[in-house]
Amino acid sequence: MTHSPLIERYGLIGDMQTSAHVCDDGSIDWLCLPRFDSEAVFTALLGEREHGSWRLAPATTFEDGQAAATRHYVGDSAVLRTVWTTRSGTVQVTDFMPPRDGAPQVIRIVEGVSGEVRMRSLWRPRMGYGRISPWIHTVDGRTVAEAGADALWLDTTAEQEVEDGAVVSTFMVAAGQSVAFALSWAPSHSTPPRIPNPEAALAATYAFWAAWTGQCAYAGPYREAVVRSLVTLKAMIYEPTGGIVAAPTTSLPEEIGGARNWDYRATWLRDASTTLAALLGAGYREEAVAWRRWLLRAVGGDPENLQILYGIGGQRDLPERVLGWLPGYEGSAPVRVGNGAATQLQLDVYGEMIETLYLAHQAGVARCADTALLHQRLVRQLAACWQEPDEGIWEVRGPRRHFVHSKVMAWAAVDRTIRLAEEGVLDVDLFELMELREAIHREVCKKGFDQGRGTFTQSYGSTELDAALLLIPRVGFLPPDDPRVTGTIDAIQRELTSPDGLVWRYGTDGERAGVDGLAGDEGAFVLCTFWMVDALALAGRLEEAQRLFEHVLSLRSDLGLLAEEYDPKAGRQLGNFPQAFSHMGLVESALLLDRLTAERESRAVHALPPGPVPVQQRHAALALSSRI
Repeated sequence: MTHSPLIERYGLIGDMQTSAHVCDDGSIDWLCLPRFDSEAVFTALLGEREHGSWRLAPATTFEDGQAAATRHYVGDSAVLRTVWTTRSGTVQVTDFMPPRDGAPQVIRIVEGVSGEVRMRSLWRPRMGYGRISPWIHTVDGRTVAEAGADALWLDTTAEQEVEDGAVVSTFMVAAGQSVAFALSWAPSHSTPPRIPNPEAALAATYAFWAAWTGQCAYAGPYREAVVRSLVTLKAMIYEPTGGIVAAPTTSLPEEIGGARNWDYRATWLRDASTTLAALLGAGYREEAVAWRRWLLRAVGGDPENLQILYGIGGQRDLPERVLGWLPGYEGSAPVRVGNGAATQLQLDVYGEMIETLYLAHQAGVARCADTALLHQRLVRQLAACWQEPDEGIWEVRGPRRHFVHSKVMAWAAVDRTIRLAEEGVLDVDLFELMELREAIHREVCKKGFDQGRGTFTQSYGSTELDAALLLIPRVGFLPPDDPRVTGTIDAIQRELTSPDGLVWRYGTDGERAGVDGLAGDEGAFVLCTFWMVDALALAGRLEEAQRLFEHVLSLRSDLGLLAEEYDPKAGRQLGNFPQAFSHMGLVESALLLDRLTAERESRAVHALPPGPVPVQQRHAALALSSRI
């Protein structure tokens, strides 16, 4: 059996260039250095402790587990604090990664609270995703682990011994005392990194997060959950380029013991675009400007060969390979790095990208001539290819299909382009685009709707459903009270929803390969459940939407984190963790519920006649207001 604590037992710390997963037993079991997409130096998350980990906890927990721990993030920051209560006293460990000013660092500060506690640090780095045991030695009194191009420096005042390829420290901490550990990365050929000042680094980290979260414009009833999600999203932005990872992990399974294990440490155009939409809705602008620059570098010179994902630095070559020496989380193999979906055609990404550019304009982000030129080329490319089948939003590995969601998002791309042109910020042929918008709309309503069942379907001519159809009212393709929309909501609730309201992406077939070309099942998809929240709220079923939203909030970890999926039968999180999609969905649903609640209360105060906003007015305004 592999070392596999529940996914939700991990907390995330990060420096906007990489991140670490800290388990509630005091072990860092995942850390890639120096970037999100670098090889891991602690890989126990996908195998055994021997694949690399760093455990810092009361010594008794190593021996018999006799200690009680509680943990929390300190304020609205990414600083994680674990408080241990033992028979002899209480101690707290503060884990964080300071925003980078030089070498990447992981700092762990142990402080005595009461009594006296014997602590133990077991530092076992393994480079190359757990495959390579480094050379551990001392240089000028400092401990360093070197392998190939990488060097890890461990600085502490505690005494250290090397035992079986690990560095061990055992020490006492009494009330009022503190001992700090600092891990720094540097190229093995370069000069050693400077010795960190842990207390100064902690103060700088607090100051950074206080300044950033202070910009949040949301003040609604779910502010705690929204801010925690925003901090999590910010921690997944690669600051040097503005690229956003879909998640900071690879191969956490969508089914325990299954093969649906993927590397998410790259920038998907879709995920990044929707994440930026959430940040814009909460009042953040700088991230949108940085992402726009990333987009220009990654795509600008060759939009005719658009990829659906790129590396965080904009790189195109992301070959998928298997790490055969790792057993995988709870034996869920294979463990993959890289992602073969980079070569797929997914028409919906045009819609998500252009929607984000539109929202950025609405939020006051200054016009960019280079971006406008890229936008024009993207629309021309979309006009030439929108009638082709594609792999769709879920990156199926079966045959291409005419996915309805892909066509709807192609419509959204054209629609937002027309709106920008009408506002005078984009020079395009309006008549031609209006004809294209109408043609897409007409085809989707004709070929993507099942008249007999009263619902849109996953693809033209199919009988399958797809939770992505819940976005039809959100993007303004049809009004939310259109019978075709309400019929689709009802069908998805009947066929793709668990008894407690969680939504699956689409049907799977167990041991047989399903529509996605893969065997196996998966958990309910967290983002899809938030889409159901939005669809219900827009359809006027606001109380039902709020109940479902609050149910999803109850499924978060004790630290407020969400993975990609949730298993309603086993009552546990599944998939890569934390997931940008999930936290983006939480933020957008909270913003939408807040707006719709305020609108309803305003109507009541002013004694307006009951009933929904007129269809024509809402259809025209929906996309403008639903995300911001």
